[in-house]
Amino acid sequence: MSDDNPHSSNGSANKSFLHKVMHALTPEPKNKDQLVDVLNDAQERDLINPETQQMIKGVLDVSEMRVREIMIPRSQMVTIDINHNLEEFLPVILESGHSRFPVVNEDIDHVDGILLAKDLLAFGFNSQKDDFSLSEIIRPAIIVPESKKVEPLLKEFRSNRYHMAIVVDEYGGVSGVITIEDILEQIVGEIEDETDDEIEEEIKHLAGNVYLVKALTELSDFNEYFNSDFNETDADTIGGIVLNQFNHMPQKGELITIGNFEFKVLVADNRRMQMLQVSVDKSHQVNGKVSD
Repeated sequence: MSDDNPHSSNGSANKSFLHKVMHALTPEPKNKDQLVDVLNDAQERDLINPETQQMIKGVLDVSEMRVREIMIPRSQMVTIDINHNLEEFLPVILESGHSRFPVVNEDIDHVDGILLAKDLLAFGFNSQKDDFSLSEIIRPAIIVPESKKVEPLLKEFRSNRYHMAIVVDEYGGVSGVITIEDILEQIVGEIEDETDDEIEEEIKHLAGNVYLVKALTELSDFNEYFNSDFNETDADTIGGIVLNQFNHMPQKGELITIGNFEFKVLVADNRRMQMLQVSVDKSHQVNGKVSD
């Protein structure tokens, strides 16, 4: 007597047939555009939430990106000069809020290494700063070509536990810098930390009579803060006043005194000044208080 069940056999055949029909009606995505369409459909039917959809799209985008597309260009790099002492470059670190800095020698195309801000903590509690040597605490700089794909670079960041790489062009010149955060932001969106609001401050009091001031600070705001009387018809920003007094595009480290204020150029390139260190005469009142 046969144990075969014809109804069971017919049921399996029907399921196989239905599976083929469904597969024909809803084919598997064969390229990125089709996959994105599937994701959009899944989000519209509440199978995934919009945040998940955007993250998956971000992963797909990163898989095709080159480093040059998301790097920080050289004009926006915040660097430390290896020949400067701690007092000279510490304001730059405090103002930027970054944790890692390319350390350059002579110019931006000669990167000697990477400075981790946390490596300066030991010197903050050391009264004998004469022994400080920047060259002894910097880490090796990782160099990548701007044509490198972003996806393998992210894997290298993770496996080798480094967070920043210097980007060079085909001639070996520095074209920018890229961090692991730059890549992750392509996937999850903008990453803000507790320093982001502080970075937006145009005037920051460091200590005593020393301040950090963005060169693009409105002259009226500068006058109000420092109780100064620079002529607001001469320039729109405090950087404009300083530039007029120099009568040339100043380089990083140049000093000039205007009235009760000494201005030191902290961050600049060949086109503009970005950050100034302002030292106020101790007899001058700032915000109603004598700077001492």
